[in-house]
Amino acid sequence: MIHARRSLACLAVTAVAVVTSPLAAQSAGNVKIKTVKVADGVYMLTGSGGNIGLSVGDDGVFMIDDQFAPLTEKILAAVSMLSREPVRFLVNTHWHGDHTGGNENLGKAGAIIIAHDNVRRRMSTDQFMAAFDRSVPASPAGALPVVTFTDAVTFHFNDEELHVFHVRNAHTDGDAIIHFRQANVFHMGDTFFNGMYPFIDTGSGGSIDGMIEAADQVLARADRRTKVIPGHGPLGDRKDLRAYRDMLETVSARIHTMVDDGKSRDEVIAAKPTSELDGKWGSGFMEPDQWVGIVYDGMTRP
Repeated sequence: MIHARRSLACLAVTAVAVVTSPLAAQSAGNVKIKTVKVADGVYMLTGSGGNIGLSVGDDGVFMIDDQFAPLTEKILAAVSMLSREPVRFLVNTHWHGDHTGGNENLGKAGAIIIAHDNVRRRMSTDQFMAAFDRSVPASPAGALPVVTFTDAVTFHFNDEELHVFHVRNAHTDGDAIIHFRQANVFHMGDTFFNGMYPFIDTGSGGSIDGMIEAADQVLARADRRTKVIPGHGPLGDRKDLRAYRDMLETVSARIHTMVDDGKSRDEVIAAKPTSELDGKWGSGFMEPDQWVGIVYDGMTRP
């Protein structure tokens, strides 16, 4: 149990580090790309950054997120062990650099990059992540999505229906969830941090209530055999997502009550509204007090 919690904490520390710097937690040379089979023709790759999803088959490779530019060669080497076909489509689940850092490399290699409208908008301009006090410069033109969508788009690829749909104001204002309909798999991007408190980018339109709604949308389509790829953390299932969603709802209700009572940010943090949840969910990179403050910020944002 202790070993499992330490492993989860290491994953989470990597998660926050890579959100805030190009390849912070470890050098590219030390990163190992690991492949996890999720279903027939569906895989998850882990390394440094957001979990990558893959559909492989006769039509080629459909990739979800791409971590960092220095890792592209290693990522493509891992992909080559699964398919000799090229990456034809690349979907970004949101704009953060630990999910989009390899865009330019893959675009040059011929992949068509797809994302929600707001992902291109944010990547096209300088951004500021208040939670980490960090400015993020605009991405180069070659890294930008070339196809964008507002609500949803479906790919008919590798004998699979890959339904990509937008969820509003969850982790950011541009989140996409990908449903592998035949395989009964979801890739939720950073709307799902498996086993830990999630980072919510309130400065980019994220909110805890949007995170709950995103989980509800997947739970409504899932069954006991469904596999769920999180943005960070190990491969999950419906039970894991339900536990995560219930934790979010509990925290949201408690902090909403205190906000409605006129409590200040410092007062809400001092009240320790997550105290009995911290043992299970607080071993990741988001310290409980920091996370409570972020949730409060999302609720009180103008």
